[in-house]
Amino acid sequence: MKVIETKKAPGAIGPYSQGFEVGGMVFTSGQIPVNPENGEVPEGIAAQARQSCENVGAILKAAGTDFDRVFKTTCFLADMADFAEFNQVYAEYFVSKPARSCVAVRTLPKGVLCEIEATAVK
Repeated sequence: MKVIETKKAPGAIGPYSQGFEVGGMVFTSGQIPVNPENGEVPEGIAAQARQSCENVGAILKAAGTDFDRVFKTTCFLADMADFAEFNQVYAEYFVSKPARSCVAVRTLPKGVLCEIEATAVK
């Protein structure tokens, strides 16, 4: 097992890693829309979805893979009313249309509107 870590995605805010590589597969932790450069969270679901995708992409890149190699994602939304707008941004990044689960949750860390985790092959 190899820990994946990059400064181009937010550092873990708890006892976990940004990602792991195991047996040629990459598992990212859920990425919330925190800008790793300044620690700020953008306003609105579209901007937050974009930042979450950028954070996932940074971890994938650090692991030597990319969005085209993602085969499963799990997405968490604070409000399912944001589903359509979230999907518009998500589709720009995950063009290979990996398998996905998307659920509404009561709250997310830092009060954000979305979180995305991904599983990819190298």
